[in-house]
Amino acid sequence: MEQRFTFDGVASLYNTSRPAYPDALFADIVAFCGLETKDEILEIGCGTGQATEGFARCGFSVLALDPGAELIAVARERLAGFPQVRFQQTTFEAWPDEPGSFKLMVAAQSFHWVSPELRFAKTAALLAPGGALAIFGNVPMTPEQPLAGRFAEIYARCAPQLAGPPAEAWYLPEGPFSEELRRSDNFETPVHHCYRWSRLHTARSYTDLLRTLSSYRLLAENRREALLSELADAISTQGGEFELHYETHLYLAGRASAA
Repeated sequence: MEQRFTFDGVASLYNTSRPAYPDALFADIVAFCGLETKDEILEIGCGTGQATEGFARCGFSVLALDPGAELIAVARERLAGFPQVRFQQTTFEAWPDEPGSFKLMVAAQSFHWVSPELRFAKTAALLAPGGALAIFGNVPMTPEQPLAGRFAEIYARCAPQLAGPPAEAWYLPEGPFSEELRRSDNFETPVHHCYRWSRLHTARSYTDLLRTLSSYRLLAENRREALLSELADAISTQGGEFELHYETHLYLAGRASAA
């Protein structure tokens, strides 16, 4: 199974475990684009609708794409009170539409799954003149000591391939995406925002979150369960809960006039 399709098997857990996005992020996107409620947003990889809901609550219409049937089913239920939100089961790569259709296209924690050959060319082609692209992702920080040291020891022993920076580090300013966007001929110089916040986790809530990550989904079940059990035990021995700090990184870029 392709890695980006692993989320569909844990759709309900994904919906309850994945964090949402800061309210200020949506306000900054709207201000940058000058959006009006008549403008429809195209969302790439909506998952169970964490970001979709943020735009819907602001009064905007959203066409949300995702390849996962179960993910979309959960998202439909989550957003049942917002009739201006539509869903379509498809990858972005396979989705056809008329060029110049949207004033805003967004991808929350999903743009790294889009084919590199199409990331910027297809998004730019689908944007209306003066349209913009908004890419954002939540990046978890390293837990504080002594938990960080205990986690490092567990990963080194149980899953060394998962040690080191998280996959979400792709969205950091020093990560690869930021440079790719700056170098793209399809978009103007991007604007970057960073939002810092934290979330209190129990052993259960943290291991549930990890169960929704594709890199953990690809582990053999016995290895995954052994790893998560040890992580849960480490949290329990440190008081049973800990505060995990996050940075949410947002990149906003207008379509280049020649795109």
